Amino acid sequence: MASVAAVIGATGGIGHALETALVEEGAHDAVLGFARSRVGDAHIDLTNEATIAAAAERVAAAGQPALVLIATGLLHEGERGPEKALKELDADWLARQYAINTVGPALVLKHFVPLLPRTGTPVIAALSARVGSIGDNRLGGWHGYRASKAALNMMLRGAAIEATRTSPRSIVVGLHPGTVDTGLSKPFQANVAAGTLFAPDRAAVQLLDVIDGLGPKDTGKLFAWDGAEIPF
Repeated sequence: MASVAAVIGATGGIGHALETALVEEGAHDAVLGFARSRVGDAHIDLTNEATIAAAAERVAAAGQPALVLIATGLLHEGERGPEKALKELDADWLARQYAINTVGPALVLKHFVPLLPRTGTPVIAALSARVGSIGDNRLGGWHGYRASKAALNMMLRGAAIEATRTSPRSIVVGLHPGTVDTGLSKPFQANVAAGTLFAPDRAAVQLLDVIDGLGPKDTGKLFAWDGAEIPF
């Protein structure tokens, strides 16, 4: 059966670079990209489960998913951005961050994990963040983003355990891409150390290299762009 790679969030900075790199590498029979801004059967909206289910059906019709990348995330929107202190917490903004950073990817897992083949080493990887690590949090702040990414990490861990019951060698992981020159990081790039702001195409290759180096023993974990494991 045909090998399929799917990219959820294929019009974002990292997502588009991942889709492009996968097409160029040619390791899969088909590379299917989905995004909110795309139309027809390439449309997906993380706040609309029906579109997620439809994307999963399209992938299943094309073959067996060998690689599913969830390249989505929300750090700021309009006038709203990461909180610097607890006094800035807002219920609606917290709910919005959870909807995009946790609930949407969790629903992708709901519909895509059952598609993983029983043989081989299929991978589902979602963009998480080092700041979502509870053990690594030494600065505080960015409460909603940190918490929603920490919740995503737990969803990935649970999905990894469940996936092995039907796909014993499957790998479900979170990936920290580093700071990438995209719209998500744009307002915060002034504080990035020289040499640590990655172009999207470089970030995509680095993440794909990390995935290539993973094995079934690594499922349920969080890895940085350089392959180092990040504690939950």
